[in-house]
Amino acid sequence: MNLHDWIDELCDVLDIEVELDEGLVLDLARDAAHNVARPAAPLTTYLLGYAAGSKGADTQELERLVAVATTLAEKFGEHADE
Repeated sequence: MNLHDWIDELCDVLDIEVELDEGLVLDLARDAAHNVARPAAPLTTYLLGYAAGSKGADTQELERLVAVATTLAEKFGEHADE
């Protein structure tokens, strides 16, 4: 089973239909893990999904939310070195 199969299976059992740019979400998870802390990766992506779902976000809004979260993670990482 590969990542795309996993996503398809997971969507089926969660009874959701979603167009997912997994690269976008994985990049955000990486940025959160590297700039904040490893546990921030799943928590950040969960909160992204929650925000997107509660706002009825389309692809453009999801990309905006990811950009905002990525910027925050990068700023957090800059301040962690102080």
